[in-house]
Amino acid sequence: MTPAEVALWMMIRNRQLDGKRFLRQYSVGKIIIDFYCPEYKLAIELDGEVHHSPQAREYDKRGTTCLESFGIIVVQFENFEVFDYPERTLNEIKRYLK
Repeated sequence: MTPAEVALWMMIRNRQLDGKRFLRQYSVGKIIIDFYCPEYKLAIELDGEVHHSPQAREYDKRGTTCLESFGIIVVQFENFEVFDYPERTLNEIKRYLK
């Protein structure tokens, strides 16, 4: 896991976020989701600089489209958001847990 993934995992593991269960490195077909809440079909993806190239953006877009075809909601954050704005990041995730 990247440092940002470790940081977010420490905030959401063991049902710490509104009592909801999150899985890490969850597979859907050939796609591996950083974090997944099965109860809400919510995928959380963290993106670093490697995701900024045009090729990576296109790959991510295809992945999101594939996940959405399974009824999965995809929420993406930049790595820096986890570190610089942890409360805002968690509040944004909570919006999808209702």
